[in-house]
Amino acid sequence: MSGGWQGSSRKSRLPKNWKALVIKVKARDGHRCTRLSDEGNRCMNVGTDVDHVKPGDDHSLSNLTLLCSDCHARKSSREGNEARWKHRQRRPDERHPGLS
Repeated sequence: MSGGWQGSSRKSRLPKNWKALVIKVKARDGHRCTRLSDEGNRCMNVGTDVDHVKPGDDHSLSNLTLLCSDCHARKSSREGNEARWKHRQRRPDERHPGLS
């Protein structure tokens, strides 16, 4: 099986009460994905993944939301791409070898 937690330390950083937090977030969010479209409409899919609104290890209820697997995958992909782009932007400009 690929993807998921493979190669990630994320699961080990979750609090001991993670399962209880998941239950609370699912109940609070009505078991539906909370992602809003550009038009402001809420996703109609069943929420399956509890996600951190702001990346990091803030596991407070105010920083947790329920997403469907599709919305969670898109959000995670966007965050990963943004992190990679940010890293690329920190590289110093290299002179073209032909301009030396």
